[in-house]
Order: sequence, then structure tokens, then C-alpha cells
Amino acid sequence: MPAPIRLRELIRTIRTARTQAEEREMIQKECAAIRSSFREEDNTYRCRNVAKLLYMHMLGYPAHFGQLECLKLIASQKFTDKRIGYLGAMLLLDERQDVHLLMTNCIKNDLNHSTQYVQGLALCTLGCMGSSEMCRDLAGEVEKLLKTSNSYLRKKAALCAVHVIRKVPELMEMFLPATKNLLSEKNHGEMWNKLVPQLVRILKNLIMSGYSPEHDVSGISDPFLQVRILRLLRILGRSDDDSSEAMNDILAQVATNTETSKNVGNAILYETVLTIMDIKSESGLRVLAINILGRFLLNNDKNIRYVALTSLLKTVQTDHNAVQRHRSTIVDCLKDLDVSIKRRAMELSFALVNGNNIRGMMKELLYFLDSCDPEFKADCASGVFLAAEKYAPSKRWHIDTIMRVLTTAGSYVRDDSVPNLIQLITNSVEMHAYTVQRLYKALLDDISQQPLVQVASWCIGEYGDLLVSGQCEEEEPIQVTEDEVLDVLEGLLVSNLSAPVTRGYSLTAIMKLSTRFSSVNRIKKVVSIYGSSIDVELQQRAVEYNHQHPCWPPEHGKKVQAQDFLFLLSALLQSCCVLSDTNYLSPGIPPMTAYNKNGLKIEFMFERSNPNPNIAVITIHASNSTEADMTDFVFQAAVPKTFQLQLLSPSSNVVPALNQGNVTQVIRVLNPQKQLRMRIKLTYTYKGSPVQDLAEVNNFPPQSWQ
Repeated sequence: MPAPIRLRELIRTIRTARTQAEEREMIQKECAAIRSSFREEDNTYRCRNVAKLLYMHMLGYPAHFGQLECLKLIASQKFTDKRIGYLGAMLLLDERQDVHLLMTNCIKNDLNHSTQYVQGLALCTLGCMGSSEMCRDLAGEVEKLLKTSNSYLRKKAALCAVHVIRKVPELMEMFLPATKNLLSEKNHGEMWNKLVPQLVRILKNLIMSGYSPEHDVSGISDPFLQVRILRLLRILGRSDDDSSEAMNDILAQVATNTETSKNVGNAILYETVLTIMDIKSESGLRVLAINILGRFLLNNDKNIRYVALTSLLKTVQTDHNAVQRHRSTIVDCLKDLDVSIKRRAMELSFALVNGNNIRGMMKELLYFLDSCDPEFKADCASGVFLAAEKYAPSKRWHIDTIMRVLTTAGSYVRDDSVPNLIQLITNSVEMHAYTVQRLYKALLDDISQQPLVQVASWCIGEYGDLLVSGQCEEEEPIQVTEDEVLDVLEGLLVSNLSAPVTRGYSLTAIMKLSTRFSSVNRIKKVVSIYGSSIDVELQQRAVEYNHQHPCWPPEHGKKVQAQDFLFLLSALLQSCCVLSDTNYLSPGIPPMTAYNKNGLKIEFMFERSNPNPNIAVITIHASNSTEADMTDFVFQAAVPKTFQLQLLSPSSNVVPALNQGNVTQVIRVLNPQKQLRMRIKLTYTYKGSPVQDLAEVNNFPPQSWQ
């Protein structure tokens, strides 16, 4: 059998693949050759084949069929075979597979091997993927190596002991004597010292010592040991006043003497800052730490700027004034191209807002809101709302700020922003004229921001008279007529950009203006049109408004009073007018049953008025054959857009039980000589439970519409 290709040749071949399919074909071909070699028990090239298999595993291809071959390599006497075998075991095996238990005896033999490198391989493997059973069986060998004089093995044994204790915590007592002996070691790999003064002395020696080629990295002596000591000091001094006091001086020396031109120095400074912030350090030392983070914000490395912002965000609550000194640098980070840095800068900026800097910070944050990506707008808008509510210097500034947010990012604000702003405007009596004028101007510019349109519609409905009268003292008033205001509101009703909720606000605003404007007939016409809307909510509002009686007359002069009185009077007399129409009825239209379900029966009686034959008058009769009354009865109807429908008030909202009475209601339909179709909605309460049902009525008699 020819010799298999080397790993280097396989890598070179795979890299020449132009497509993933071509690469997959190469891998499958090589895997087939490796399987054949394994079946023939080829010991000569087993190490080479397993190495290639591990490379394929790193590329994401299955390599489980090489697990037993790894065990064979571990049992080999050659160091090169053992190295590949142990590496394969760490990559292909884990404690969830029973195969790994087969290597327990091999690891035990290698832990007692005469060569330190073989012992090191066994320690690394046990510390990487040893199960609780393996750790319990081999803990004695690890404890022996922890006491050996060989520093190379002690380091690996210490790391392996950590894994053993995590897997089998009850074995911790076994390693305590050996751990105590490591405290006096000079080699930092095994240092685990709970004595703060000794740690401080070691750290001081590292800072003050000269050049050490063995551990020097970019001109800094043993930065890895410095970082580990700083992390341990952070844990030990977190809730200990005496330990924190002993650390203050050395932390100040590290913070002032560490070179920042290299990334190694920045890593040490970052750990120093975290340690200062976590322990009970002096106030001056905390200011020094925050100043270091401020310098990090000016670094060109994005990672350093990000960790600085994150650390400042954690400390801003405890050291607010110290962080405030770097406010301008933090605000500049809002302009960074990196989205992670922008988000951290935005969060930190909101945390820095207070009563003294609210105007300046809001100016910067609103500018950021104008230009930021959509993913930031919701959080930024919420932050502006909360800050403005908490620190607003004046009501006008508060209203202007909220309107600016609604204009810029209205589609991203929370659902409660509209009622909150309405409440704010309501409570600011002196700002009513100014607010309604500003909102009216905003509507003329843009109606796509639905929350802004809803607030504007509400304000125009409430304070439309102030808008028309031009009584604004805060800024130059604008000249607006009643028709122009109604044009804007009617435009919202028919706009494709308006949500159903927005149309409801607009219709309500138009109805409110009937007591403030003189254009009563126009308002009545608009409201009547939506009595036949396909939107049930709009239809219900329009019907209710058509028959609603305002409690107080408007205060706009006798002319307006007379017109409004006639408007109200006409609503009161509509039923009388319909009854008078019956004097001109044309007989011969048979009645029909429109609905009969669950004991509720709805019958339609038809009439055509001689003065206007295009108007069909339908009288509904609702009867109840059940044993209990149907209360809160509401009948609603909708017709196609080619018809106009008007629902008059029902005779009652209770349908008596056992057919002891009827509820009647009159419907007037303007029929353009087309076949009549209707959708009805019935709502009532039966025995305490609400009932709602929909029905289609399409079988109207031809005489009712022809």
C-alpha cells in the first residue's frame, strides 16, 4: 500500500479547492483512505493519519471513527505518537462517552513515567477532559506531582488539581498541604497566596525590578503575573477594609508607573482600574482610576474605548462627579462608527444627565437621535422621555423636547408616550395656545409619525378655538381659519398613513370642534359619513357622536349658539322625522328575518318614503325567546361604500325574556339603486356573560332597494 500523503500536503490540497463541494469531495476521498489504513492496522502511518483526521475535525467534518486510534497512539511508547494521541483524545473525546474510561490506565502509567514531557501530556489531558471517575482514580498521582521539585510538572499539576477539585469537591482536603508549600515558590505559575502583604510585595518587586528577559513583554516585567495578582487582590479586598488599605499604595504605583504606549500596559491598567473600583479604596485613588478610563476613551483601539465606556457605566452611580469631568469625551463617542461603542456611549450619556447639564446633554442626544440608526431610536427616545420628565427646567422646554422626539422618532416611542404628553399639556394651562400652534405646524409638515399626529389631533380638538383666535404670546401667532383646521383633520381621516387609532383621535377632535367652531353643518356631514364606515370602531364613534347631546352650549356668540342648538335639536327630532316619513309609505315590501340564533331574533321591516324614494327606512325588531333578559343590547350595522347608512337610537338596551317585548331601532339607508348588502354586529349580556356575534345579511327583498 502506498504511503499516505503528509498533513502539510493535505492542507495545501484542500486550500486549492474552489468550491465547498470540491473541498467536501477531497475530504471524503482522504477519509476513505484513512479508514482503509485503520482497518489494515498500519502502525507506521497511524500518527500521520490521526493528525490529518484532527485537521478535518477542525474544519467541521466528522472524525469520530478515529477515537480508538487515539487510544492506540496513547498506549504507544513513542513520544510523537503519544503527543498526537493525547491531542486527539482532548479534541474527539469527552466525559459523556464511555470510550474515555479506557484511557484511565494509560494516563496513570504516563503520570508515573520517567520523562517529564510524557507526564505533562497526561496532566494536560486529565485537566482538560477528565471525568469525575477518572479524577477520583488519579487524584493521588496528581497530588504526588504537586509536591515534586520539577517546576514544569508542578505548574501543570496545579492546573490539573483545579480541574480535579471542580469535578470532585470532596478531594480538596487532599491538595491543601501541597498548596501551602507553593506559597513560598519563586516561580509564579503555582502561586496561590491568600496573604495580601506578600502579594503586594511581589507586585511591587515586579514594578521596581529591572529588565528580566525571561518574563519581559514589551518592556513590562511579567505582565501575566501582574494581571493575576491584581485579580486576586480585587477578590481579597472587596469586603475587607484592612486588605484594601494595604493595597492602596501599590495600586497607585501601578496606575502611575505603567507604560501605556503598548497594549500590555493598557491591560495592566485596566485590571488596576477594576481592582480600585471593586475594593474599598480611597477617593483620590478612585478619581485616578476614572481618569485612566478617560484616557482610554482617546485611544485609537476600539476595544479599549469599549471597555472604558463599560467600566465608566458601572462606576457612574458611585463616582458621578468624577465621571462628569469626561462628559465631552463620552459625548464624542456617540459619533463613533462602531455600533457597540455608540450604544455604550448613549447609555453612559443618559446616566450623566442631571439638573445642571440637562439642556446641553439633551441637545447632543437629540442630535444623536436625528442621525442614529433605527436600532438606537427606541432606546434613545425612551431615555430622553425619562430624563426630560425628571430634570425638565420648564414646562415649555419639556413640551418642546417631547415634540422634537415625536417629530424625529415618533414611530419608535413607547405606547404610553401619547397619554403622558397629553397629561403634560393638560396640566400646563398657560401653554395651551403655544402647544396647539406648534402641533398644528408639525401636522402641516409631516403626518407619518403617528404618536405626534394623535397628540396633535387631541390638542386641536381641545384647544382649536385658541388656534383660530391666534392667542399665542410665546411666539408669533399664525392665521388659521376653521376650514383649514377641518381640512387637516379630514385629511388625517382619509390618509393611508393614518392608523385606525389615529383616525379615532381625528374623528373625536372633529366632533369636539362642533362646540367651538361655527362650521356645524360641515362637521355633522363628516361625522354622518363615518356612520357607515367598514371600521367598526369608527362607525360606533360616529353613531354615538351623532346622537350625543353636549351638556354646555358654546360661548362664541348668539349665531354659533343658534346653529349648535339647531344641530342638537335636529338630532333630537330625527326619530320624529322618520316617523313622519311613514305617512308616505308604499305597501308591499315583505318583512324578513335577518338573524335568529341563541334565542335572539332580529326582524327587518321595510318602508320607502315618497318624498325621497332613494331612502330606505328599515325598522329592526329584536325579540328574546329565552328565559332571561338580554341586557346591554347594542345593534351595529355596516354597508358597502356605495351606500350611506344612519343608525338612530334604539328604544331600549334590554331585550325582555320570553318574547314579552321588542327592542326597535330605525336604520335609514341612502340606496343608489344597487342590491343592498349589510353586515351586522350584535353585542349583549346574557346571564352575566358577554356575548358578541357577527352576521351577513344578503337576502334583502328586491322591493327594498329597486
